[in-house]
Amino acid sequence: MNQKDKAFASVIETIGNTPLVELSRITKGIDGRILAKLEYLNPGFSKKDRIALQIIEDAEREHRLTPGQTVVELTSGNTGTGLAIVCGIKGYPFVAVMSRGNSMERARMMSAFGAEVILVNQLPDSLTGQVSGGDLGMVERETQRIVAERNAFRADQFKLAGNFRAHYLHTGPEILQQSGGIIDAFCDFVGTGGSFAGCAASFKEYKPAIKCYVIEPDGAAVLAGEPVTYPNHRIQGGGYSMPGLMMLRPEHIDGYLKVTDAESIQMTRRLAYEEGIFAGFSSGANVAAALHLLQTSFRGKTIAVIICDSGLKYLSTDLWV
Repeated sequence: MNQKDKAFASVIETIGNTPLVELSRITKGIDGRILAKLEYLNPGFSKKDRIALQIIEDAEREHRLTPGQTVVELTSGNTGTGLAIVCGIKGYPFVAVMSRGNSMERARMMSAFGAEVILVNQLPDSLTGQVSGGDLGMVERETQRIVAERNAFRADQFKLAGNFRAHYLHTGPEILQQSGGIIDAFCDFVGTGGSFAGCAASFKEYKPAIKCYVIEPDGAAVLAGEPVTYPNHRIQGGGYSMPGLMMLRPEHIDGYLKVTDAESIQMTRRLAYEEGIFAGFSSGANVAAALHLLQTSFRGKTIAVIICDSGLKYLSTDLWV
């Protein structure tokens, strides 16, 4: 039975199976294709709904989460929104801990879904809308304090295998199925590394020749081994200058790409007015990097990317002016 021909028991059953769309207008006049996975069409408007569900269901299956126990996680807003939805439906109180540097739409969304949202001040030299690794460190310390204080389950997206598994078991295979397996490369802006790691593992198992590239902000490309010269970049949800991301497997990384704030913003706006895809900063970074590959070493090839979240989460920023 087609999914559209039945009623679901709850909204969490609608997570995943998002459409794959060719960006034929952005690639007009260029030899090659970009296929975009529209993760902003998940119920929480981001790819993080997948990991929220996987982490909670893994914990339930393994008896690491007890009925009614509080769930806590550090978030830039997307994972927190997914967890707020999943926990609300399953009956777990949820506490989201987020930097004030992230857009306030994210905090309001989490609150609307029933989460308790705790906002952490930024470092003195940080700017709103630009969350650095140092800012994230402050959020991490507050998260650890709350977990201990409330005897809570930590839905740790940086460490728990559910983050990787959500994309290895679902996102990657969906892209392969929807594309007919015709993919030459995949590039992904890295936050926790879960979507890159899970999809890359899936793609490499299917066809080792598929090239997989990590995307980082220009000036904060620590995974590529470069010094941090611009920690306060504007691409929210990643580029935290954290070299030790547990999800990433070196054997699945074929190279590293850098994207500037300006490139990310310009491409995010192009996605909206050329393709009708209303996305956030990191989605623009993904497409900008893919376009660069098509114009250089991947002429005539097909590149897959993820549209990570919705532009609705950035209306208070100057992304949409």
